[in-house]
Amino acid sequence: MNVTSLVVGLLLAFLLIGAFAGVVAGRLMPRGGPGLSGRMAIGILGAFIGGFLFGLVPADLEVGLVGAPITAAIGAALLLFAVAKIKKH
Repeated sequence: MNVTSLVVGLLLAFLLIGAFAGVVAGRLMPRGGPGLSGRMAIGILGAFIGGFLFGLVPADLEVGLVGAPITAAIGAALLLFAVAKIKKH
């Protein structure tokens, strides 16, 4: 296995986890907000935010099959909350 295929695989996994997390976070948040594709995009961006925020914590909470989706869902929920607050004003 070469490095390129590993990077592409990790990127695809990251995008899928982020999209899934956006859908989950959208279901947990109150009514309204973007549609399914918007939630998936916010989930991908939220995965970056969650990874950054949990990266500040000294423990490795954002890795693994359980930690990555939870981290991405928390980041997506925070981003959905921020988008809802901005749209209100």
